[in-house]
Amino acid sequence: MGTISERRRKDGSVIYTAQVRVMRDGKSVSTSSSFERRSAAQAWLKRKETEVQKPNGFDRLRRTKRSEATLADAIDKYVSQSEQQIGRTKAQVLDAIKRYQIADMACDDIHSKDIIEFAQELLAGGRKPQTVANYLSHLSAIFQIAAPAWKMQLDPAEMKAAMVVSKRLGMTQKSAKRDRRPTLPEMDMLMQHFAERSIRANAIPMHRICAFALFSTRRQDEITRLEWDNLEAGRILVKDMKHPGQKIGNDVWVDLPPEAEAIIHSMPKIAPQIFPYKATAITAAFTRACKLLAIEDLHFHDLRHEGVSRQFEMGKTIPQAASVSGHRSWSSLQRYAHLRQTGDRWTDWKWEQTPRHNSATPS
Repeated sequence: MGTISERRRKDGSVIYTAQVRVMRDGKSVSTSSSFERRSAAQAWLKRKETEVQKPNGFDRLRRTKRSEATLADAIDKYVSQSEQQIGRTKAQVLDAIKRYQIADMACDDIHSKDIIEFAQELLAGGRKPQTVANYLSHLSAIFQIAAPAWKMQLDPAEMKAAMVVSKRLGMTQKSAKRDRRPTLPEMDMLMQHFAERSIRANAIPMHRICAFALFSTRRQDEITRLEWDNLEAGRILVKDMKHPGQKIGNDVWVDLPPEAEAIIHSMPKIAPQIFPYKATAITAAFTRACKLLAIEDLHFHDLRHEGVSRQFEMGKTIPQAASVSGHRSWSSLQRYAHLRQTGDRWTDWKWEQTPRHNSATPS
């Protein structure tokens, strides 16, 4: 009644497809599912064969005959039919999930146990509990809409149960708030490093971008989306600003500190974007430089943290700081409320104003 077939993928891995086919009174019905382990395929096959042998099992199998959609199919559906553009990080996570065994499972065969095993597999692969939490969070969004939207039988209750268990077992954790701030010597080293490389043809003006990130408090993706047409005296429109409930279409006007505005006006107009470079290239350049200069545990995003901290140390109120950072919820800025008004440590910083960058081809 049941069979298991093997198929080798292009990458050399083997996938096992279990199929149950039943014939009764001239009527045939079949169902199948694919797995990366033969043992998993055998377990599924045994369970389905047992279900068919139960009273009314054949009729129940025929009534519930599905399109044999897998979790990978649901992910593809979610990505292709989402009205809002999916963020780069979320898209990368969903694509990564498709490489795991759970993605080959039929939607209505996925239970909390399978999701927990997936979380364990992520941990065994070296991912941190915070990363596992992000994976499950992104996957949860698909479980919430798959059944009502596309009749793909992913059970949100199973996902909810798995997330509760994973948290209690310590398999998932919230990301800790980073408090790393760059020191003046560290920034001096980075700026000197990038300035020396800026004379190269088509070089990204990283010394300018780093200073702008610090003074403007902008995220790297936001920096690369800033446009000349959206620049006004003392302020600029940030398109698609990051927000938990809405990113695409969340366009926000923010105030520009004088130092940030001066950097903008030092940039050549070679494209609609003020900083026409790829966010990934900026990240890579920053990471390489920190490694070369032996600067430990410093991320590009820490420049934004420094910029927001600077606002409070200069004596700015929460509303004033929010007008620069773009925080919609003032509660998000409470973590900075403890900072004392100590003044601006970046006053007279030699890299505050840098010479005009020569025209470079966007990378």
